Amino acid sequence: MSNEQAFDRKMIEALVCPLTQGPLTYDAEAQELVSKSAKLAFPIRGGIPVMLIDEARKLDS
Repeated sequence: MSNEQAFDRKMIEALVCPLTQGPLTYDAEAQELVSKSAKLAFPIRGGIPVMLIDEARKLDS
């Protein structure tokens, strides 16, 4: 069992990328919401998505 709180997967349906307004995918292993169009991964901390561009990790591909 992970120390991270469970992320409410239903929440993903209401969230969009703050940069592109495009859809996000949930990466459970990395605890991130991924915007393929912006090539950014937004962290989920304590079960709460951090949707700040400055906090996002840039994706290589």
